[in-house]
This record gives sequence, structure tokens and C-alpha cells, in this order.
Amino acid sequence: MNKQELIATVADTSGLVRGDAVKAVEAVFDAISAALKKGDEVRLVGFGTFSVSKRKASTGRNPRTGEPMTIKASSQPKFKAGKGLKDSVN
Repeated sequence: MNKQELIATVADTSGLVRGDAVKAVEAVFDAISAALKKGDEVRLVGFGTFSVSKRKASTGRNPRTGEPMTIKASSQPKFKAGKGLKDSVN
């Protein structure tokens, strides 16, 4: 399922007009992104938890030349599925 299919499903199941469903889905994505950007965690009980993981700087190798290179420290978004989501899939 891609983003457009998700919007169509939200519009169908909620009875919203497609334009309103687009706004709703975008608002959810924006709210999650903003919370993660601030370093907060987003917990959706029964669905899962979005969080930010810090990666330390490290050394790696350039695959083409084999030369050592430094990899910058970064923040990575993570998602951990909740029990309700896991149970619905199995």
C-alpha cells in the first residue's frame, strides 16, 4: 500500500471527502515527524512506538577504493510494533 492508497482507504472507511482525507493523513505524518524532530517519542497504544535512535560516529571503508572514511554521527527514526499490530498480522 502506498500513500495514495492509504488516503483512499481513509476516505472510504471514515466517510471523509478525499481532500479532507489527504489533510488528515498529512497532519498525522507531520505530527509524528515534528515530535521525532524534537526528540520525543510517539506512542500509539495497540499500534506501536516511533522513536529516535542516536548513532555514534564510526569509521568505515569506501567500497570502491577500500580507503578508510569517517561516518558522521546521526539520528535515525525507529518503529517498534505494538502487541495489537503484531497480533493482527499473525
